[in-house]
Amino acid sequence: MIIYGIGIDVVEVERIGSAIERQGDRFLEKLFTPKEREYCERQRKPELHFAARFAAKEAVSKALGTGIGGQAGWLEIEVIREDSGAPSVAFHGNAAAFLESEGISEVQISISHAREYAAANAVAIRQMA
Repeated sequence: MIIYGIGIDVVEVERIGSAIERQGDRFLEKLFTPKEREYCERQRKPELHFAARFAAKEAVSKALGTGIGGQAGWLEIEVIREDSGAPSVAFHGNAAAFLESEGISEVQISISHAREYAAANAVAIRQMA
């Protein structure tokens, strides 16, 4: 296996919280899957968890080298939580097709958040030919 790419992102929690206050469901539905919204809204401070998932999606898009857009949209990169509590990523639509076309077998992520910031990093791994 070889590293295909790495990515990192840091987000101000207040920025995401303000966007949620201003735009409400329209903002959330554009950026987060129903499962992501359900998880975050169950938390004591949902904005922390939304910010962490926003950062994770950005970090993943950087690791893939695609940015957020045609090859990997907001709703095509889904941050999920394993039974162990560890975060992982599920890919849908164009993003899943991109991973397959590039031979990317795995994308690992790490997420962290504090009162003011959320951060994430991602590593995309490709099988050697």
